[in-house]
Amino acid sequence: MKLWHCVGARSLRALWALEELGMDYELEVMPFPPRFFHREFLEVNSLGTIPFLQDGELTMTESCAIPHYLATRPGNEHLALPVDHPEYGDLLNWSYHADATLTFPQTIVLRYTVLEPSEEKKAVADDYAKWFIARLRRLDAHLETHDYLVDERFTIADINVGYALYLGREIQLHDRYQPQTRAYLDRLMEREAFRRADALGRSENDNN
Repeated sequence: MKLWHCVGARSLRALWALEELGMDYELEVMPFPPRFFHREFLEVNSLGTIPFLQDGELTMTESCAIPHYLATRPGNEHLALPVDHPEYGDLLNWSYHADATLTFPQTIVLRYTVLEPSEEKKAVADDYAKWFIARLRRLDAHLETHDYLVDERFTIADINVGYALYLGREIQLHDRYQPQTRAYLDRLMEREAFRRADALGRSENDNN
């Protein structure tokens, strides 16, 4: 199994899941965005996007689907829920809410404040930042009475949503988080597997 990764990017979801599960894998860390700064990656993934996971003949490109896939492998089920569990639908909904609803507006903020900073686009970035914070309402309400998203324990849903909050922190939006949401992110970032994944990516990047 091999994962192509960029520091701080959505591929951190996959790397974090691999570390939580203690799986054997090969990691290749590239500068972001790899399609511009690591052009040979296009020979691996013609889209030039990350994450990119290869497991035998299988290849995957979606950051929320990869943790879900990994948690279906024998022995890894503790990070997910069985399909007959009453909260299985919640697991899926939170897992895909993480990218489709939460990460998307952040990518616009990231583009116009970090990757392509522009005074002309600053208003656009500000609007999308407000949109992202507004989209946290459902999560904020849930975390008022729960420490984790489903089954009162850590699962792939927390990995996927946790990364979205982490990205918000990286682009300086975390000061707008509700107290319970900040506490939730802090709790996730204290996990040893998260610390290993984050540090591993950064150390590998420094060596490239």
